[in-house]
Amino acid sequence: MKKFSPILLGLVLGVIIGVLFGWLVRPVEYVDTAPESLRGDYRGDFVLMVAEAYAGDQDLELARIRLASLGPHPPINFVVEGIDYGLENGYSQIELETLNRLAVDLRSAPASPDIGSP
Repeated sequence: MKKFSPILLGLVLGVIIGVLFGWLVRPVEYVDTAPESLRGDYRGDFVLMVAEAYAGDQDLELARIRLASLGPHPPINFVVEGIDYGLENGYSQIELETLNRLAVDLRSAPASPDIGSP
């Protein structure tokens, strides 16, 4: 049986120690990440949560501000994407109706002045 060379042994030990250090001692901590960096499924859930909050408080401007945090596109675009995502991923009829109500109200209300991301 051949012996491990010191370089190969050092490399293997270095990788093991590095992985353990990165996972256990100093793992990455995400703090205050922007909603626009969300993955597609979380983005759909975020839009649904905004629609549900709007259904509760009927504050369209607050819903616009929350949706504006997803990026520079008009808020209605994010709601339409949320509806499409909900149709593809089995959202309930009530959830789809909630999203649709927000979309209808966003389309029927006059556009507000520029809303920047918070």
